[in-house]
Amino acid sequence: MSIRDLARHLDISIGTVSRALNGKSDVNPETRERVLVAAKKLGYVPNQSGRSLRQGTTNTIGFMIESTIETADNGGSFFMPVFEGVQSVFRRHHLDLVALLCGTDEDPAAYLNRVVGRRFVDGLIISATMRKDPRIKFLLEREIPFVALGRSATGGAYPWIDLDFEGVAATAVTRLINFGHKRIAIGVPASDINLGYVFRDGYKRALKANGVPFDPELVLPAHSNEEGGYQVASSMLEQKHLPTAVILVNENMAIGLYRRFYEAGIHPGRDVAVIGFRESTQSRFLSPTLTCFRISLRDLGIKLAEALLSTMPAFKDSYPQDRVAMVWPMELVPGESDRSWRPNASS
Repeated sequence: MSIRDLARHLDISIGTVSRALNGKSDVNPETRERVLVAAKKLGYVPNQSGRSLRQGTTNTIGFMIESTIETADNGGSFFMPVFEGVQSVFRRHHLDLVALLCGTDEDPAAYLNRVVGRRFVDGLIISATMRKDPRIKFLLEREIPFVALGRSATGGAYPWIDLDFEGVAATAVTRLINFGHKRIAIGVPASDINLGYVFRDGYKRALKANGVPFDPELVLPAHSNEEGGYQVASSMLEQKHLPTAVILVNENMAIGLYRRFYEAGIHPGRDVAVIGFRESTQSRFLSPTLTCFRISLRDLGIKLAEALLSTMPAFKDSYPQDRVAMVWPMELVPGESDRSWRPNASS
């Protein structure tokens, strides 16, 4: 049913119906109630395209995700709680959240250019930020409201929130060194995503702070999924001296890593210490249970939404805050995967 049909049914003007639906004060309360009751009864839904053209807004926010091997395998376990947190804020303002999936065969900057050109959304949340990310420069130049889930070396004043990869690296390295480890490997992303650089830098600083020399052969790039964990374990087994411990940048890597070690007769937690990244359902059911880090993804989503709205003229009065540049804390959850190992004379 169109607004014209609704007005004809009520035998009042289209203008009056429109003002009643939009809560204008110049409409008689009885008329407004009559319009609202009829609209609900007859299933009238405003034409969003027409409204967007008139108001110059879409009331839609896009969350851009790169559909990589990693997100296809386990992105739901990370992004769905984040989406729920974001939408819990947006629903207060009648804003809709849409996921924008950029495929592996498409350049993210070109994809974003197309989304912006179509005026499909009023603002954006971008993720998987690269070391040098052209999307950030593009959005800044066009003054499009956005917030980044992840930091970048790209210059400019923009809001971002990133997980505490440095803190995870520092805590894990110090914990393992206190347990007697010196040959500590890390599994990092096999891509230019910025979190890999941040994680590696934090690892190197933690080693230095504890008086342990950095060995580039212990930095093992792989996909951030089960297959990547299998690859990390294989790379460790190929080394002349097996590293006594490993820190993983993704919790699902531990599944493949455990599998490869068990195939080789190596027992995680006994023969090699393992620290994962984020606590998940899978990590709790691994044997031995995985030492990892806890994070509230829903709260992270809430903060992302509030950071974005604070940059949008229509909402910044409701969210008065300075530009957000925040490292999101993570809490160590001790498991059984890194405790029982004891160094021998050759370690």
